[in-house]
Amino acid sequence: MSLADVKKNAQDKMAKSIDTLKGDLAKVRTGRAHTGILDHIMVDYYGSPTALPQVANLTLIDARTIGVQPWEKKMLNVIEKAIRESDLGLNPASVGDIIRVPTPALTEERRKEMVKLVKSEAEDAKVAVRNIRRDANEQLKKMVKDKTASEDDERRAQDEVQKLTDKFVAEIDKLVVEKEKEIMTV
Repeated sequence: MSLADVKKNAQDKMAKSIDTLKGDLAKVRTGRAHTGILDHIMVDYYGSPTALPQVANLTLIDARTIGVQPWEKKMLNVIEKAIRESDLGLNPASVGDIIRVPTPALTEERRKEMVKLVKSEAEDAKVAVRNIRRDANEQLKKMVKDKTASEDDERRAQDEVQKLTDKFVAEIDKLVVEKEKEIMTV
């Protein structure tokens, strides 16, 4: 493994950490409805737990209402029950062959809790990025010990890994600021 491979590997892993954070932040509920908040709900589909988007069509009816249209009519009650029992605090209602899921407006207290959750997710992402930096630096030290790289090359590579780390941490901070603004907007 070369110095460039170590840096590239670290950069790829850090990018995956950012992608994971983006996915986690998408699940955090803001005042507006979006179908992504229902993605992780599991429904009992013929005895096996299945993700809701795989058994129903999710659409936005309006800014605060999600429409869930099951592929099979007999899944209507099962899906409605799964949404009601989820940890999202939503109260779905069947209207014909579609389930309407209104997303209630968030209280100020709930918004602050959501901001804390977002900051917690961001801190986890920063820890992941720093762990990747640590692993990359250990690989670089091992290369010097094995005499496959010089100490000067190691120092330069460590500086570049640190710059990568700083760049990704700044991106995490930017994502948090955007999400916080989105949550606190009434």
